[in-house]
Formats: sequence, structure tokens, C-alpha cells
Amino acid sequence: MFSSLFASPIKQLTLSIMITVLPTISVANDLPKETPEDVGVSSERLKNLSNAMQRYIDANLLAGTVSLVSRNGKIIHFDSQGWKDKESGETMTDDTIFFIMSMTKPIVSAALMMLYEQGHFLLTDPIADWIPELQGKEVIINDEFGTHRVPSDRPINFRHVLSHTSGLDPSRDELTQEELKLLGRTDTLEETILQRGPLPLAFHPGDSWQYGSSTDYVALLVERIAGEPLKDYLQRMIFDPLKMQDTFYVVPQDKRQRVSNVYRPSGPGQTIELARTPEYSAQPFFGSGYYGGVAGLYSTASDYWRFSQMLLNGGELDGVRLLSPKTVNLMISNHSGDGEVYIRGPGYTFGLGFGIVSDAGRARDPLTPGTFSWGGAWGTIFWVDPVENMIGIMMTQITSYSHLTVRQELGVTAMQAIIDSYSNKPFSVRGYPVLD
Repeated sequence: MFSSLFASPIKQLTLSIMITVLPTISVANDLPKETPEDVGVSSERLKNLSNAMQRYIDANLLAGTVSLVSRNGKIIHFDSQGWKDKESGETMTDDTIFFIMSMTKPIVSAALMMLYEQGHFLLTDPIADWIPELQGKEVIINDEFGTHRVPSDRPINFRHVLSHTSGLDPSRDELTQEELKLLGRTDTLEETILQRGPLPLAFHPGDSWQYGSSTDYVALLVERIAGEPLKDYLQRMIFDPLKMQDTFYVVPQDKRQRVSNVYRPSGPGQTIELARTPEYSAQPFFGSGYYGGVAGLYSTASDYWRFSQMLLNGGELDGVRLLSPKTVNLMISNHSGDGEVYIRGPGYTFGLGFGIVSDAGRARDPLTPGTFSWGGAWGTIFWVDPVENMIGIMMTQITSYSHLTVRQELGVTAMQAIIDSYSNKPFSVRGYPVLD
């Protein structure tokens, strides 16, 4: 099946010509741009990135993509390919809005760290200081005596929820029927978390890494500490200052025509079929009043670049400072210990909101150690490489992509385009190494 990506050069050429001729709405003119060669990157080699995306589109494995690469704070590649609505023939554009799923997590984590900088808490403080309903948690233990529950060795702290080492997602198989009823989402984030309060932990906090609902607890902490709804805090403290004009939990009516369709793989060849049209963006994804931390935001490649560049700059963009470089360094350091970040596979650790490449010899992504990143369940991905001073973003919409390697190919094709490496030169931010 995958060999079909390379089977039709005529079809690829035809689609490329069509996309070139059809008008697109570009927001690239609003971003700082540079010729790739001026920042040590080959224009010719960057074509491999667009070609890689096009092969997936031509093979009908993706409807369309938007890819962006920057170096030294300058955009050197910004390409929209294929369709945001394949059924009607509406082409992908630079300003297409995507549901970014778990790429919500880094933004919400940064929001809590902004409150950290104001002195509201330490990372080692119990989250029960702000969510007292979570005191007295028990832990599920499986040992020679069977399955039973014991008091937690330690309280869940801020570091645990930011690094996904909280244990807040016990296995459904180990819950009673009454406890299973508590797992569903209610109308709001706070009601949902408080409803789950009696549930046991999967392990003692800090003992393991487990991907799940931890960032929803981060979101509630933002609300309780800031004293305002999460969506309002993000708008006031992150989106407005960074001029992220197209990032929302609910896409306004006048921008909804820019939302991409969502596709899903189907049949033996895993070719795509329509899953959702833009109407789904008219209300919060998880419910009418649910503004969460694990997912929920819609955004564009250019908006997410502004957030990413702020981090790469050490917390500042265009004269607006959100975080200190010291805080960014703390966030992109290893807080997960030796536990494998299984969502990404070997070679990754986890910081405070980001996965971090720790071992280039084991990682699936061909990125410099110290690169921090995350992706969304509908195919989106971003990474920030502090050594090469480079950012890569790829947006697409597909509900399952385990059969594709498109996200890794963003890294391959961006990295191979570098002709002047900065690996021996100074950089703005870098996580702290683990000392033996």
C-alpha cells in the first residue's frame, strides 16, 4: 500500500499545477520571512518537504497539509497543499483552521507556568492546595496478595500533572461498576474533575509516566489560581499578547468557512473518507461548556508558530514577554525520569508540557537531542529545535495516522535541508541535563 505513494508522478504533477493556478489566501506576508540560504538552509533541498506531503495527497492518504519551517525567527517554508474540502474541491490555504487536539496541552501548560512565575505555587506543592476535593487519594496495587488499594505515598503535586506522572488515570479493568460511572465527562471541566475525585490512582505519583487526563487538572488549576475561566485567561494572557488571532475553543461564525474537513482512513488501502465537516467547530468539542486542557483548541500554522517562536526566544515575541528563559529551560528539561514516553516511543523524555528528544540513536523522529515537541490526535505536529534554532509545524486532519509516517517526514525533510548546522554555536534556550 505504502509503495503507492511513489507510483504516480503524472498525477502528482497535475495536482501541483492545479494548486499553483488556483488562488489561495496567504497569511505568510504577515510573518517575518527570509530566503532559506540566508539562514543556512537549502531551498532546493526544502522541496523534499513539499514533495513528501504531496505523495500522501496523491495517494489519497491525506486530503491536504499545511507545513511551515522557520529558522532564526524567519519563515523559510510555508506551503499549503491539497484540499481542506476535497469533496467540493476547495483547496488548502495558509490560513486554514485545524482542530489541534493535544497540541492544546503545551499552551495550557505554559499558562500554568506563567502563574508559577507570579509565585502562586512551587512545582512540589500539592495540587490539593487549590483543588482540596482531591485529598486522600488511594492507589491501586497489584502484588502477591492480589489487587488492593493503599494510601498514596505522596500527594499529587504540580510537577506530576504537568509531566503526566500523576497516576490520575486508573485502568478501567480495576474499577468497580460504580466507579466506572464517574469516568464520563459532564458539562464543564470542573464538574468532571470533581466527579472523578473519588477514583483511585494508577500508581503512586511520580513513580511512572502515563498519558491521559493530567492536563485537564492543569487547566482547572489555571482557573482556580487565576480566578477566571480558562478560555478567558488564555485569550487575555497568551492569544492577545502573541497576536494569535485564529486560536479558539469555538471558531467564530465568520471564520468557520476556513476550518478544514476531518478525514479518516477506510478500507484495505487506508485511503481517506470524510469524517467531519466544519460545523463541528461551532461549539466546544467535549460539550457545550467544556474548555479543557487535554484538547479542545483550534488554530492555524501561523498562530502556532507565534507560540512556538515565543518559547524558542526564551519566552518573548515582538517585545512581549510571557515567560522567563529560565522558566522555558525548566519546562524543556526531563521531569519524567527514566520512564518511557510510550506515545512517542524510545528516545523521548517528558518535560512540563512537551515531549523531549533525549536519545537520537533511539528516537523515531530525526531531530536534535533537546528538541521539544508534541502532536495532536488528528495528525498535527510541531517541534522546536533550540540547537538549530528551527521550528517545524505540520497541520492536517485525519482521525488515525498510525499507518503513516508523515509527521516524522516533516523532521527528516527539514533537517536534511540544513547546510550550515548550529550544533557548535550558542542558542537561546536549552533544557537542563540530568546530573549523575
